[in-house]
Amino acid sequence: MIDTWKNDLRTHVIEHAMQMTREPSGVLTHPYTVPSSPDSPYYSNALWDWDSWFISVVLGQVELETGETGRFGTYEEGTIRNFLEHTDEDGVMPLLLKPEGPLLHGDPSRAAGFSQNMHKPVIVQQAALLVRRRGSAEWIRDGIPVLQRFLERYLESHLHAETGLAYWQTDFAVGVDNDPSVYYRPDRSTASIYLNSLLYRELLAFGSLLEDLDRLAEANVWRGRAQDLADAVNTHLWDERDGTYYSADLAFREIDGEDWLHSGAPRSWSSLLLRVDNWSSFLPLWAGIASQDQAERMRERLQETRTFRANFGVRTLSRLEKPYNLRASNNPSNWLGPVWGISNYLVFRGLQKYGFADDARELAEQTVELFGRDLATTGCLHEFYNPDTGEPIMTRNFQNWNFLVLNMIAFLDGRPVVAEF
Repeated sequence: MIDTWKNDLRTHVIEHAMQMTREPSGVLTHPYTVPSSPDSPYYSNALWDWDSWFISVVLGQVELETGETGRFGTYEEGTIRNFLEHTDEDGVMPLLLKPEGPLLHGDPSRAAGFSQNMHKPVIVQQAALLVRRRGSAEWIRDGIPVLQRFLERYLESHLHAETGLAYWQTDFAVGVDNDPSVYYRPDRSTASIYLNSLLYRELLAFGSLLEDLDRLAEANVWRGRAQDLADAVNTHLWDERDGTYYSADLAFREIDGEDWLHSGAPRSWSSLLLRVDNWSSFLPLWAGIASQDQAERMRERLQETRTFRANFGVRTLSRLEKPYNLRASNNPSNWLGPVWGISNYLVFRGLQKYGFADDARELAEQTVELFGRDLATTGCLHEFYNPDTGEPIMTRNFQNWNFLVLNMIAFLDGRPVVAEF
């Protein structure tokens, strides 16, 4: 059956990829991409941050397999330019754009202390991916100052001074919406392993863009910042006891030298691990932060069926965690156990990077079966799934990163694969 599912999915993705493109509308003055077909009212016209990045990875694979080089280029470049045009002078970039305007939660401005979340650190990676496919960075040269302001905003307003780790401002729109390490926790209190993994790759991607534009000295400065972040992740977020990465709690009062109760032995730690087992712990494999020995230990954890491994991939939260549930929810989206296409894909990519080819193949085959069964039964794909039965939980015609199954199929067939930066 797997060959049938592969063929059906490949045909479906290639035939429907164009449904994720939109023409300029309202404040979106350039063509752009969206996560779903026009049949999905929630996602059909909105330009989302990390969604658009993975859509580019998919569209690159479609171009590669059909020989239609450049078919989607105006939509991918337009996506980036739309975000750049709505980035303010302080580097604040919206996380979502609709034709009627950007979505902002609260006030993200300098006047408000940059106290809200913004676009996730993925847009530079999206640009670097497009540069690699085109073979030239000239098209993004005029956007470099805006990208630099965006990254400087992260390093200035999202970085914890004591640890050097990046934190979320709030629990709003963090991508993995209801991650218990972030959700309902105090503002600016979580150094998220997800956020730090993304930011590490984003800093490396900016270094790559600068080198492509013959600015090598500047490129190496940004690569140094990436290494500083990786060092902070391994120092503060790796747990040698459990053999995995976790997010960390930063919510400590400042040390008061006049406080007699604590003066004899004030705290000597700057963070404490939040030992919540979710799929984000595997992102340092995708990011390339982990050592080979660390990766080996995490591979072992990934195989444990009592926690993460299910019939159809990787549970987004360990089944042994108290908040584990599989309910349908889109505000927030539910990442408390269901299988998502993107979590399967990123774990698959991490396994590939560290040479665990058999494990990567098994996970890719599970994803093909999950989506193949859904397509055969319903004629479309869904947003997330029951990890044990493969039954779709919600959101028909969700395309987006589910279409990365095309890249996984290419891997399984031994054909060239487009990968993110």
